[in-house]
Order: sequence, then structure tokens, then C-alpha cells
Amino acid sequence: MQMNATYTSLVAVGDSFTEGMSDLLPDGSYRGWADLLAARMAERTPGFRYANLAVRGKLIGQIVDEQVATAAAMRPDVITLVGGLNDTLRPKVDMGRVRGLLEEAVERLAPACKQLVLMRSPGRNGPVLERFRPRMEELFACVDGLAERHGALVVDLYGAPSLADPRLWDVDRLHLTAEGHRRVAEAVWQTLGYEPEDADWHTPMAPTPPPGWVARRTADARFAKQHLLPWIGRRLTGRSSGDGRPAKRPELLPYEGPVG
Repeated sequence: MQMNATYTSLVAVGDSFTEGMSDLLPDGSYRGWADLLAARMAERTPGFRYANLAVRGKLIGQIVDEQVATAAAMRPDVITLVGGLNDTLRPKVDMGRVRGLLEEAVERLAPACKQLVLMRSPGRNGPVLERFRPRMEELFACVDGLAERHGALVVDLYGAPSLADPRLWDVDRLHLTAEGHRRVAEAVWQTLGYEPEDADWHTPMAPTPPPGWVARRTADARFAKQHLLPWIGRRLTGRSSGDGRPAKRPELLPYEGPVG
């Protein structure tokens, strides 16, 4: 990693985490950490170009099939790749296949850019994380090994205490809030060698009184109805929230920054 780095282009590859859910803008679109990162980089480099190929719900196989070749052909300075977590959350998953596909993605992307960035994705505290934690940690061990072999950087969001805080997660309990995305952008920014703008992004927020029993049960019921049951339904029918949805920003073009 070089300090005071200068990069002229960025391509983001992945799923809903990189698309930016649930960092909602007034016009109904999503911003997210990748847009925030691109905006910062564009402020330092005139003519900075940015593409975001991420689509919500994508599995690692779909990312490899639909995004990797496009990203590699753009030959940007920086590529970020975050994928595989959706696979680990499936009731049944072949982790050997997931590791193999992630390795294929890294082998194709690393030579196509000056700097490949991988991540150990964040996870909020709670029973869902505990159920899938062994798979997630197997995925992250693979990420670490691939990074070492291919000279990629790893942003350790999984080990950041601040991002385990439920207050940084949206009501769907799967996606970060605007503040969560801001902290991720800062983490990637620093990992790329830029001077910190928030040296304490990984520090947990100040504690607040926990919600009462009634408030927790009400929130649980709303979550189950609005998010959990539809998510289970898509899993059972083989559908995805990203079916038919195009890439967020499919072309590598000059970037002026997100609105809002």
C-alpha cells in the first residue's frame, strides 16, 4: 500500500452491498460506500472515472459470469470485488464451489488492474450471523489467502467492532444504513493509502439505552413480514431480488459524485 496514492479509475464488482442498499437517496436510488469512495477519489483526480457493475442478490457464480469479464476489459486502476456472502446465506451451499469461483474471479481481475481490493464483509450481531458464521469465516479465510497470492488488499470489515452494531443496519437487517456505508467508504479509502478523514471509523458508537421489550417485538414482527418472509419465498422459488436488474453504473465514465 502506498500513502498519498493517486488512482484515476475505479470499477466496483459485487452484489447489494456494493450496489449501496440501503443508503437511500431522495430520488429513490441507492448511493452506498462505492459511490462515496468514488466521489472522494474524483475530488482529488480530475477526470476520474467510475463504474459500478454490482446488482443486488447476485451469487458468486453470477458475479463471475456477468461482471468479471466486463470489469477486466475496462482495465481500471482499482477494482473492488465483494462476493460470496449471498451464497453462504443459502440453506444449502457447496463452499468448495464458492471458493473455486472466487479464486477464478481474483485470477481474472488481479492482472487487469493496478490494485485489486477484496473485503471481509461486515455482519451485525444476532442469531442469523451466529448460524452462518462458520461459512462466512471459511469464505473470509479464502479471501485472505487469495489476497496474499495475488497482491490484493483486504479491507477487514468483519473485524470492525463498529459495524457489528445493529444501529448501523437497516430494518431488513441485511444492509447497512447511510452511516454504515460512510464508514465502509472510509475503511476502503484508508486501505488504498489515502490520508484518513475519519481515523475512528472502526470505533463503536456511544451506547444508548436498549429498546424495550414491546419495541423489540414490534420490530421483529415488522422485519418478519416485510423482509424475512419475502426473502425465504425467493429462496424457495429460486428467484432473486436482482433478477432482470441492470448494473448500477455499467460504463466507466467520469464521475462527479452522488447527489444527497
